[in-house]
Amino acid sequence: MRYVVLVSHGTFAPGLHSVLKMLGGGDREDVLSASMEDGMGADAFVERFGQTIAGIKDTDEIILLADIIGGSPLTNALDVLSQKGLLEKTMAFGGMNLPMALTAAMMKDAMDLESLKVSLIQESQNAIQKMQLDAGDGEEAEI
Repeated sequence: MRYVVLVSHGTFAPGLHSVLKMLGGGDREDVLSASMEDGMGADAFVERFGQTIAGIKDTDEIILLADIIGGSPLTNALDVLSQKGLLEKTMAFGGMNLPMALTAAMMKDAMDLESLKVSLIQESQNAIQKMQLDAGDGEEAEI
């Protein structure tokens, strides 16, 4: 099985996971999340992450999405995956956003990993734009 695993500081990963459930048709066993909440130490996060991925086997693949490259959730998750011998089956990304996570969850089984990688980066980058607002001639703004 190919898993999408979300990790973050605070409640970003579980919140994004909740949105994926809403948009993707409910709870799925192939989308998992773990977060390093305020005041939580690295050891507690490592334990939480280990429990989150306990069902992943060495024949599975992982798409790991994290909030920040180099952040504690990502680096600790990678350490756990390495210790479990799953690092070579993992494709990791930082800077996750909803379009990236939604694409990963919905397209992970429809594409080869290289095509999926390109698509995830492209979807994530395309989602970041400055919105042009036109207030018109003093009337209510159209968005």
